[in-house]
Amino acid sequence: MNIWGKIIGSTTGFAFGGPIGALLGGAAGHAIDKIQRQKKKPEELAIKQIGFTIGVIVLSAKMAKADGKVTKQEILAFKKKIDVPDAEIKNVAFLWDQAKKSTHGYEVYAQQISNLLEKKSPVLEELLNLLVMIAEADGEITDPEIIYLKQVSEIFGFSNDDFERIISYKIKGLSNPYKILGVSEKTPIHEVKRKWKILATKHHPDLLISQGMPEELIKQNTQTLKEINNAWDVIQKKS
Repeated sequence: MNIWGKIIGSTTGFAFGGPIGALLGGAAGHAIDKIQRQKKKPEELAIKQIGFTIGVIVLSAKMAKADGKVTKQEILAFKKKIDVPDAEIKNVAFLWDQAKKSTHGYEVYAQQISNLLEKKSPVLEELLNLLVMIAEADGEITDPEIIYLKQVSEIFGFSNDDFERIISYKIKGLSNPYKILGVSEKTPIHEVKRKWKILATKHHPDLLISQGMPEELIKQNTQTLKEINNAWDVIQKKS
């Protein structure tokens, strides 16, 4: 069963509780009631995959609302990055519409997702990257969106330096290879290479899948790994 089938009416939906469980309950309805009666237990990896995907939907919708309006470009960016099958569009739209009503409450979703996927994990970093792509889809990232992204980053366990490496260089419109790898221009090349290898390994698709990022979304989102490898290529050529 693919990730969309697992989210809407699968044997895992009832297990979340909290804000995610409430959203899934509204979307899955009778299917979750049936599951609760059967008292089936979901697999841990499936739970993480669903948590990630719900996080993408809910936090993207609430982030798009952060500056007071949801633009057509932001919705199109979401659809481009999150390849939703035609059969599941109505269910995903329900979750998006519920979430976009306001930015209120995004912290509790972010906290539940952070607890589910472990703080500072590469999977959470990929989620942050998806959010910034949604934010910049309409041509600019507004101050309220920056505040939103920063607060979500903190909830996910990332430090200010982490935020700078992951997101800030994109917000500032600068493609700085040193920022991408989290090093300075004075860092010895052997140390830069070591940092590149660590980041490239952390963001390898196989590792991300094993930590809870659905395979269906990996196919659409390999930008971070490309940026990491490109940054190393640029620095290597300079040395």
